[in-house]
Amino acid sequence: MDVLWSLLWIIILFSAMSPAVHQHYLQAARQTLIRAWEKKRHSRLITLIHRQESVALWGLPIARYITMEDSEAVLTAIRSTPPDTPIDLVLHTPGGLVLAAEQIARALYMHPAKTTVIIPHYAMSGGTLIALAADQIIMDKHAVIGPLDPQINGLPAASILQAVKDKGVQNVDDQTLILADISRKAIDQVKDTVKWFLRKHMDEEKAEEVATLLCEGYYTHDNPIFAEEAKQLNLNIDTSMPKEIYDLLMLYPQPAGSQRAVSYSKNVEVPTDVSVIRYK
Repeated sequence: MDVLWSLLWIIILFSAMSPAVHQHYLQAARQTLIRAWEKKRHSRLITLIHRQESVALWGLPIARYITMEDSEAVLTAIRSTPPDTPIDLVLHTPGGLVLAAEQIARALYMHPAKTTVIIPHYAMSGGTLIALAADQIIMDKHAVIGPLDPQINGLPAASILQAVKDKGVQNVDDQTLILADISRKAIDQVKDTVKWFLRKHMDEEKAEEVATLLCEGYYTHDNPIFAEEAKQLNLNIDTSMPKEIYDLLMLYPQPAGSQRAVSYSKNVEVPTDVSVIRYK
């Protein structure tokens, strides 16, 4: 009996320590890859990766997004980077707080050396704002950025203004008029910020055109803008994604307990004689 209890405690102890050991391994592997990248590129590599897009706790969804804590950490990393050292920022995010995203974007924009935002999969909303502040954007050819139209109480600001316009001011209540006023101010503020970033890459007229498309409701807020379309907006896009970035992203796995819906063989062997393939 004593042996069984001892064995049980060993199993419990191992189970308790296993996540910590696994996390330590991931952290070490990330740091090794980051240091190798920095040595190769002679740059500072910063990651802002919200890998746990849909986590459930007691049946309640928990979203990962850009927070003030993220802003504080990224600003500290940028501040500690020598002014003559380039910065590479890996983004994988659905967006987040406007204030936090704008703080990161402005700090990146004002860094004296070259700045590059790297998007292996997606950087929507506030992530797009950060990307626009960089000197260069590296995207996988299937990666996406997104529109920057403000959302007021969960509603598109541009749609609130359109509703008031369609119905007429005299036919809407005071609360809707207040929301419309806030919506116009929010759109103008975000648009001015976007134009400020875009002037690094294009003239005033083109910056106005692109900012209008991104901020005034031409797209729905979740509309994906792929790399080729982003190039057509005169953004400085490069689709030559280094393999190291894919390897790095794999070191930010989904939380334990979540099941992947996709499986595949890592090594593909193509038969030289197609006659060996049979279908039943």
